[in-house]
Amino acid sequence: MELHDVILRPIITEASMLAMDEKKYTFEVDVRANKALVKQAIEKLFDVEVEKVNIMNVRGKLKRMGRYKGYTRKRRKAIVTLTEKSKTIELFDEE
Repeated sequence: MELHDVILRPIITEASMLAMDEKKYTFEVDVRANKALVKQAIEKLFDVEVEKVNIMNVRGKLKRMGRYKGYTRKRRKAIVTLTEKSKTIELFDEE
């Protein structure tokens, strides 16, 4: 698996934006990725130093349309904590 394929997108929620003050960033990652692979990808793509990685699996939710029901896709979230001396990750362009 290529390192660019590991990180799918950043997760932007109110809780994740507040955690950015503590140098904790939340990303949606590939369901086959492990902690070591996520750490390598973040360090290479953003040129930062990663202290630790926490990964959680998010199950799909049950959704209904009339009498038909199905599940949304399952996904995997990674919360990446950077070291104290590392620079921050710029998710938005400052203008």
